[in-house]
Amino acid sequence: MATQHLGFDPQAFRAALGTFTTGVTIITTQDEDGAPVGITANSFNSVSLNPPLVLWSLSKQARSLPVFSSGKHWNVHVLSTEQERLSGRFATQGEDKFAEVLLDRGISEAPLLQDCTARFQCRTAFQYEGGDHVIFVGEVLAFDHSDRAPLAFQSGQYALATRKPRNELRLATTPPPPECSYTEDLLGYLLGRGHYQALDLLRRLLCNQQLDEQAFFILAVLCIRDNLDLDEINTFVSYTGHVVTLAGMRFLERQELVAIEGEDDDLRFVLTAKGRETSLQQVALAKVVEQELTAKLGQADAQALKVLLKRLIVVSDPGLPDLWAPR
Repeated sequence: MATQHLGFDPQAFRAALGTFTTGVTIITTQDEDGAPVGITANSFNSVSLNPPLVLWSLSKQARSLPVFSSGKHWNVHVLSTEQERLSGRFATQGEDKFAEVLLDRGISEAPLLQDCTARFQCRTAFQYEGGDHVIFVGEVLAFDHSDRAPLAFQSGQYALATRKPRNELRLATTPPPPECSYTEDLLGYLLGRGHYQALDLLRRLLCNQQLDEQAFFILAVLCIRDNLDLDEINTFVSYTGHVVTLAGMRFLERQELVAIEGEDDDLRFVLTAKGRETSLQQVALAKVVEQELTAKLGQADAQALKVLLKRLIVVSDPGLPDLWAPR
């Protein structure tokens, strides 16, 4: 049940406002000396299509307020998911925010950032007092946009937006048989089917190399962390359900993909030059599959899926070692 606040609590009010998910923008302009000025803001919104007007607001306590108030032109940059660091940089004070930042030439002298989801080049039309903020309404003189996934902000944290189809997906809409509560909405089913369908695409590419998925996992592990014994290799691949045996490693040795070093009671396995090249080729094939799926999902949904899967891995992790952790 939602908590109602009868008395006005500013912190609670701010938290309630934070539940409204927004995009993240950087607003830029130029001061009278020609120096670039930029801030991060999520108060951006559309006003009118005809004429094309947008607005955003700036705190009366902001150091940059005099510059924006006196300037005529400013640019709004809707940030992509790859620009989270840039958002943080422009949200802080005391550093050269534009250091090593590549700019495009715009229709005014206001800085125009690259690689954004969308950009709006504006001229101030109106300024309004809005409590402890000043509201800037701008006429859009030029704009452009891309298919880059937009960065979102919700409840004080960066977020990712994923699109919901206008027509509901068939999955989970069909009622289960009366004697079964197993539906297509079961998380395990969705994860399993998605995994095996994606893995099948990779299998078809791997079969041309005459190597199976177990070899893929082994070579991938050794490519990241070399010189492991059999138990260590199994520790890193146990989540796949495969058990790596000495016989299997001997097979990879005969293929000149792995070299075996040490004595019988202390054998260690390292990649050969051929094995490393093969592993890199396999990873390239995996990336081909990823690119094909990303093209169908869209960049935004693919990125959101990765974040959710990482969270799932964390909460379901039985204690597997971190393959990428420094040794």
